[in-house]
Amino acid sequence: MSGRYRSKVFVITGASDGIGAELAQQLANRGHCLVLAARNEPALREVAGRCQRNGSKAIAFRTDVTVEDDCRRLVNRTLEAFGRIDVLVNNAGISMHARFDEITDWSTYERLWRVNCLGTIHCTRFAWPHLKAAPGKRGGQIVGISSLAGRTGVPGRTTYCASKFAQTGFLEALRIEAAEHGITVTIVYPGVVATETRRKGLNGRGEPAGISGLDETDAMPVDECVRQIVHAIQDRRRELVMTAKGRFGLWLKRIAPGWVDNLASKALKKDEAKDEAP
Repeated sequence: MSGRYRSKVFVITGASDGIGAELAQQLANRGHCLVLAARNEPALREVAGRCQRNGSKAIAFRTDVTVEDDCRRLVNRTLEAFGRIDVLVNNAGISMHARFDEITDWSTYERLWRVNCLGTIHCTRFAWPHLKAAPGKRGGQIVGISSLAGRTGVPGRTTYCASKFAQTGFLEALRIEAAEHGITVTIVYPGVVATETRRKGLNGRGEPAGISGLDETDAMPVDECVRQIVHAIQDRRRELVMTAKGRFGLWLKRIAPGWVDNLASKALKKDEAKDEAP
């Protein structure tokens, strides 16, 4: 990475597995200082240990992003350890897959909202004063790991889309305000990535689903996903849509939205038929 990104202090939420853990590893390989946050403390400490063995100054701090005091303490711990915050990566998230008429636990809407959107807002709120630039200098960076489901409706994912659209809207609006303070806001829109996120997500009863609910045949390897994220952070990009298919789909939605809706509906029915096959 370029010289301006040496020895940066990163705070990464949802760092105990998946994209967050791989991001920590790739940044550790580049010698950055890391504060890793998640609820699963044993897994989080294991990730931090791997980063430390690669020569990174990495600390694990158990954090539930739905709890304001946890987010405040996360920022304070970062300042105690490293004296500053350069990049806040809002990666913590929870998935859900269920048709609207299959949902019986309606608290799932609030649960996803609190993790996927309010978690981003809480962490950003407390990091904000420390990301602002001194006069004449470039400030810090806020990164939001959203989803293509935060840009377009996906059948079977009304809960997830609602929370991710909210996260995206917050970050889009914040970007304009942040520019006044030299802060860059980068929003990442992954498609299907080969992680356990969807299997750990919820079903209509509010229970861990145990299955993905999506076709993962062409899922992007997590290391490739993170390589793209690292480059987007380095270049301080506005947004990252990871695949040509994703970029084409978003463009097509603007000119033929009904066609895109029909394709999404057919894809869902195909996946459901596959799940029901003996």
